[in-house]
Amino acid sequence: MSSILFIGADPREFAGLLPHWEKVAPLHLPVHWSRTGRWRGREVFAIANGAGSERSFAAVLLAPKAAAICNIGFCGALDQSLKIGDVVVATEVRSGDRSWETRLPDGPPAYRGIVASIDHIAQTAAEKRNLRSTGASIVEMEAAGAARAAEDLSVPFYCIRAVSDLADEDFLNDFNAALKPDGRFSLLRLVTQLKLNELIQLQKRTTLASKKLGDFLAAASF
Repeated sequence: MSSILFIGADPREFAGLLPHWEKVAPLHLPVHWSRTGRWRGREVFAIANGAGSERSFAAVLLAPKAAAICNIGFCGALDQSLKIGDVVVATEVRSGDRSWETRLPDGPPAYRGIVASIDHIAQTAAEKRNLRSTGASIVEMEAAGAARAAEDLSVPFYCIRAVSDLADEDFLNDFNAALKPDGRFSLLRLVTQLKLNELIQLQKRTTLASKKLGDFLAAASF
């Protein structure tokens, strides 16, 4: 059976998915984190290479060739009806003046919507409202790069995300200031901002989002 490549930004985004795989092992690639395994008799790959479209684009090109590419991870809600942990299946990815249609997997019921893929963390409710006015339902940073790579390779592309922050929320921590050039966040820079309660809350939220995302992906068919 054909293989699937799952692309994310952070290993935590895969925490709910890997328990559904068999024979999980390190995949030795020049990226931040990677794994290979078996799922329903198929070979599967998981790569986390940091935040941003260029890092996801590069990760796809460095990965073993796959029959399908699926961008996964956390996202910010733009639609106020979305709750923490809700799974969103993308119908389209938009970035600037570019857009990519996405494939829809067969699977459990899930929200469907357009992804706004931008080059920074959407820090405020005001920015999220502006993005919502374009018709997008969620916001994130990697989907456009993965979609562009899938297009270059003529490979089917999916994007499935789980909500980790709400549409009407402002972040107290400046996550953009804590983002390092390698696409990873500096814990030291975040801790020194002294907004620890928000970091603890976000940890709980991402744990829930990862579990729900992994369960959805494990039940889906690509």
